Amino acid sequence: MALVLVLGLSAGHAAAAEAERRPFLAYLASWAEVATQDPEKTLLARLPGAISHVALGFVKPDLAYAGDLDLSGTGFAFPFSGAVLKAAIAALKAQHPDTKVLLAVGGWGYFGWDARDFRALAHLVNDLGADGVDLDYETADSGCARTPDGRIACADDARAIAVLTDLRAALPRPRVVSLAGWSVGAYGEGAFAASQPRYGPYVGMMRALLKSEAARGLDLVSVMSYDAGPTYQPLEAFRAYRSLWPGPLALGIQVMPSEAGGPRFTVARTVTLLQEVLADPKAGAMLYGLGLVPPGPTGPDNPDYRSLARAICVSLGLAGCDAPVP
Repeated sequence: MALVLVLGLSAGHAAAAEAERRPFLAYLASWAEVATQDPEKTLLARLPGAISHVALGFVKPDLAYAGDLDLSGTGFAFPFSGAVLKAAIAALKAQHPDTKVLLAVGGWGYFGWDARDFRALAHLVNDLGADGVDLDYETADSGCARTPDGRIACADDARAIAVLTDLRAALPRPRVVSLAGWSVGAYGEGAFAASQPRYGPYVGMMRALLKSEAARGLDLVSVMSYDAGPTYQPLEAFRAYRSLWPGPLALGIQVMPSEAGGPRFTVARTVTLLQEVLADPKAGAMLYGLGLVPPGPTGPDNPDYRSLARAICVSLGLAGCDAPVP
């Protein structure tokens, strides 16, 4: 009840805000998992049902996986075996069968897209009993620049489209494929030509991908609406992505302080931001990430992942917000 009062929402008001269940994707940092050999004691197995998608981070695009639940060449940093991970996924889905478990492929530092092995990735998805993949397409430099006619073109455009095309081919529906959109990836043209920050090699890096036929293979897009500096506005980024993507769209909320500067995602700011997108019936939220704890004493102005998960749940009007987040 205390948290509901802090959020300024009643349970009835929150429920009325939700015409249908909104997406709530949460990343689970493999390196922050509980070191246990009991699948039931993992963070993953104990997550509440309000989280619609759990993305396990992170798998290398050029992973080595031959089977037998051997995670050593995948990029995952779980403090337990693949067998424990498989059992933890099964335990979660036994409690919450509608929750989708995704393997997050890519992320900062995992740039092996040219040597991608999505056959091995699909093998790992199947062996673990997961539901699909979250594509976190990041590169050291996307090479985006404005053309003389005012458009954005990126050196990486063709490869990004090929990556998504290959991923969906390896994981046909009903497997889930979601996309993590770079903070400024939808900026650079039209109403968003002057959106801040305006310059850099990543401005517009998702535009060609989301306008391509390959985007039909996506089920959900989330916006990494953080770590882009003090002039960055998450709601502006949400609107930019909405101009390119008509499906479920999640606004990103980050647990850790931004390395690029800018305001903290406090409980109050998180609620305010999410209330601003509720008019969009397909809007939701993404949390990065479960298991991460910010430095210093935690509280409403320096919340941990548990507080932010609860704030997201109540703001989106989801069921089961009183269930504890481990």
